[in-house]
Amino acid sequence: MPIKYKLKKNDPVVVISGKNKNTVSKILELDKEKGQVVVENVNVVKRHTRPNQTNPDGGIIEKNMPFSISNVMYHCPKCNKGVRLGVKVLENGKKVRYCKKCNEVIDKA
Repeated sequence: MPIKYKLKKNDPVVVISGKNKNTVSKILELDKEKGQVVVENVNVVKRHTRPNQTNPDGGIIEKNMPFSISNVMYHCPKCNKGVRLGVKVLENGKKVRYCKKCNEVIDKA
């Protein structure tokens, strides 16, 4: 059973370790089974490919590779830094994510 993560696709995140540390970008893909995330313009590698149906010319292509979800934090626009997220229930019974530093609700109801 996959672990429950509070991050979602298209969330703004800041990278907290590795060669792209302090880079703010957004999540492109999230693999909850493996606990990995693909972030835009982070962990980019070059792959030498042969000509095939998807790439008829072949050559060198740049590709975003997945890395551990533990290396990213949600980037709060109000705090302007990486923060932890919490979940709270509103009066109408809806669950929303919020920033634990400034208590700003992330998921607009």
